[in-house]
Parts: sequence; structure tokens; C-alpha cells
Amino acid sequence: MRLNRFLASAGLGSRRSVEEIIQSGRVRINGRVIDDLATQVGPEDSVKVGSRVLQVQQTLHAVLHKPRGFLCTADDERDRRTIFELLPEKWPRVFHVGRLDRDSEGLMLVTNDGDLALRLTHPSFHVEKEYEVGLDKTFEPAHREKLLRGFHIPGGRAKAEQVGEIKPQLIRVVLRQGLKRQIRLMFYELGYEVVHLKRVRIGAIKLGHLRPGEWRLLTPKELTQLRATPAAPEPAPKAKPSRPRSARH
Repeated sequence: MRLNRFLASAGLGSRRSVEEIIQSGRVRINGRVIDDLATQVGPEDSVKVGSRVLQVQQTLHAVLHKPRGFLCTADDERDRRTIFELLPEKWPRVFHVGRLDRDSEGLMLVTNDGDLALRLTHPSFHVEKEYEVGLDKTFEPAHREKLLRGFHIPGGRAKAEQVGEIKPQLIRVVLRQGLKRQIRLMFYELGYEVVHLKRVRIGAIKLGHLRPGEWRLLTPKELTQLRATPAAPEPAPKAKPSRPRSARH
């Protein structure tokens, strides 16, 4: 197994992110510093990052229904509740894919599969995320087109891919972006307050009937669907306008 894949499987992040750890000279195999990304790790090798001895962990992929009031962090200095309190203690170290703020609820993926995490969060893959958005007042249909066209919020230009009405004050929104507090800020700019926010889908994975605080493992079919998400093609560079040739006399 290549060293970057080994480190990712041990829970240190995606293959791309662990390359920085390797190149920094912090990895030792059998006592020798290794900075070659192509190094192969065998079953008898001893691998250490700093003082930590690493082992390949069981790969886990799970869906969690995050309840309101829980943080997406492993540790909180104020000792508030976190999503990792909802998972089995015997599990290997896992991390969440994307995040939901404390006041939001719904579908989250947790895993120690760094490659899959990168595929689901990197902007080039444009994975769809679907939300149910409860508002403090009736949604004005004229605002739908503005959400679809997009506009600037703190953090960048934000736009929705799909907007539909479930009830007058309950809206379905699909995003392919992941700006911080994007939905709340977009509706705030339009004069609404979001009073309820629930993520119900990531890619092909749906929240279904999971109740707040419940989790389940992904099925092999669901994993195949997530891994098959194609990257969006790079936009073609704009052609420079040709300069007209001056006429010869």
C-alpha cells in the first residue's frame, strides 16, 4: 500500500492532505524518515507520525441524523455536546464530511475514508445537497429567480441550483456550494429569518426515516453511487478577441 493511502486509512485525512505530512519529514518507517510519496508500506512495517504509531483502521462510512444543539467538532472548550457523542465508542477515529451549524439538523456523513471525504467536499465535484428551509414568513415567489441567479453574501457569491415550495413558509433548496451559513445568509439578504434548517440529502444519499441522534452504515450500493460522482469539467478559457489586421495600402 502506498504511504499516502496508508496514512489516509489511519485517519489522518485525505490522500492529498497527508502528502504535506509526508513531505514535512514527520513520517518514519522502521525508524527511518520517509518523504517519498511513492513509498510502499508492508504489513510488517512500523509507521510513526511524530510519536504516534499508526495502524490501518477498519474503513467506516455512516449516515447520522444530527440533532439541533449539537456541534460538528471532536472537542469543544465549553464542553457543549458534539455529534461524536452519538457514535459508538468502539469505532476507530472518524471525521465528519462537511458540517451543519449548531442550530441546524439533518443528514451528515461520518467516515475515516479520506478519499471519499475529498470527493464529497472538493468544489470540483459539485455534489448536490438538499435542504428543507423553514422561514419566519411566507416566501415570495419573485425571490426564487434571485436565489437561482445568485448574489453576493459574506463569504462569496452564492446561488441555489433548485428552489421549490413545500408549504408557504417551508422551502426546498438544493445547493452545490458550501459557503459558511450559506442558506441562512441568502435568505437573510432577501428579508427572511431561517427558523428551521434540515439537510435531507447529499448526492444520492437520503436521510430517510432516521430520527435525530440515530445513525446507520452506508450500503455498498450507496458507496458505489458516492464514489461514482464525476468531477465537473474545468471551464474552458475564454478566447481572446482577435485584433483586426490593419489594411495594407
